Amino acid sequence: GVGAGFTRASVGCGDGILFANNEKAMMQNLNDRLASYLDKVRLLEGDNAELECNIREWYAKVGPSCEPRDYSTFHKEIEDLQNQILCAAMETNKILLNIDNSRMTADDFRVKYETECGLRQNVDADICNLRPVLDQLASCKTDLQLQCEALTEEMCCLKTNHEEEMNCLRKQVTGDVSVEVNACPGPDLRKILEDLRCQYETLMERNRKETEQWYACKVEEVNLEVVTSSQEIESSNKQVTELKRQLQALEINVQAQLTMKENLESSLAETECRYNKYLAELQSQISCVEQRLAEIRAEMECQNQEYKTLLDVKCRLEQEIQTYHCLLE
Repeated sequence: GVGAGFTRASVGCGDGILFANNEKAMMQNLNDRLASYLDKVRLLEGDNAELECNIREWYAKVGPSCEPRDYSTFHKEIEDLQNQILCAAMETNKILLNIDNSRMTADDFRVKYETECGLRQNVDADICNLRPVLDQLASCKTDLQLQCEALTEEMCCLKTNHEEEMNCLRKQVTGDVSVEVNACPGPDLRKILEDLRCQYETLMERNRKETEQWYACKVEEVNLEVVTSSQEIESSNKQVTELKRQLQALEINVQAQLTMKENLESSLAETECRYNKYLAELQSQISCVEQRLAEIRAEMECQNQEYKTLLDVKCRLEQEIQTYHCLLE
């Protein structure tokens, strides 16, 4: 009806006057309905209060037909059961928190384990990369040793050749030949040979020193490379052993955490099963108490029905008594 009024107002006038009038009428109608509803509510409240007063008077005069039941023990039992449910929920939350902490710890150890595995793989790769260098250094060392041996043999051969040449020259110089020549004195061959021998010896000594210095430098470089390589290999071996030890410790710790997790899960399952049984028992007890309350409510409704019946009977008896009084008069 309101929508039809809105439609007619919009179609017929179009200026909003009828819309305002319909709105005012609708508000007035709603106010009237609210006032009537409030009157009915007040009337029903008065009737309810009068009925309660009559019930209290009847109970005060007649009294209950049977002794009221004492439900205080059930209230205490219900309160204890509620406290036990709260305690069980708190224990369950604690167990769940411990499980979450164990799961987070296991995840941390898994991440650490993966990191250590990555480091171990990197170290193994470095060791594999250093092995060709070590083999190359060993081959260089053997080559240098062979070169050193060849140079020593060559030096020994040069020394023997030099000694043989010197012996030959000495034999040529120290021969028993006496020649008298009336000529100008020639060059002193002994002095020339001595000079040549000195030059040759100085040249050999210089070559020997240069060869020894070069050999010493090369040997020192090779020794330094070998030492550094051995130190690197030793440090890598130490790192590998340390990583293996850490890996074993982490595996043991992870295994312990997994066993603890399994134990916690089993205990949680047992606790959930136990508390589910306990909650089922509590639910059955609560259902029994609710059934008893329903029975009590049904009994109270029956008593109220009997009370209403008695009131009707009383009213009829009073009317009959009034009729008899009128007849007697």
